Amino acid sequence: MENPRAGRAERPLLQQALTVPNILSLLRLAGVPVFLWLLLGPHEDLWALALLVASALTDWLDGKLARWLNQQSRLGSLLDPAADRLYIVATLVAFLVRGIMPWWLVAPLVVRELIVGVCLLVLRRHGFAPPEVTYTGKAATFVLMYAFPFLLLTQGDGTVAAIARPIAYAFTAWGWLLYLWSGALYVIQTVLAVQRDRRPVGPGTHL
Repeated sequence: MENPRAGRAERPLLQQALTVPNILSLLRLAGVPVFLWLLLGPHEDLWALALLVASALTDWLDGKLARWLNQQSRLGSLLDPAADRLYIVATLVAFLVRGIMPWWLVAPLVVRELIVGVCLLVLRRHGFAPPEVTYTGKAATFVLMYAFPFLLLTQGDGTVAAIARPIAYAFTAWGWLLYLWSGALYVIQTVLAVQRDRRPVGPGTHL
């Protein structure tokens, strides 16, 4: 984990925002309220499903483009996980309101997000940048983002719903466990960072 003041100076924020990967991330963020409205307003589940799939595809694409075009940036490293978390929280809220997921599945995931948010504030206070996303965290997000479309498809009594139901439950169970475990790893990283360095972090300091 690095101190955010270490390393070479970043490009201006506007220049970072106008790269292709970050434009895709900003579009994903702009889609969150639309996605939430589709689920809770007119209950247009198919359109919401299409938007969720498009979000997952652009999530994969912006990372690839950032590497291919050599356009990695500090802003991109913040926008990408922020979009993922907003989609996850928005989906959880909508599914709870509509009764697609029970509160005892939703509550731990929301609490996990709150705890991770506190960890970010603690790390910032001690001069650390957010830790890089772990493989476990990426896997958890990936599995949950696949669970959500299948959960939407379970709404109904047709053949599609019957086929989607076991797949949705399997993805939900694994995604739920992995997401909580990745949150626990985040807390452990934060505790270790604070314990190892309780003084203001100077340039070049690493965890």
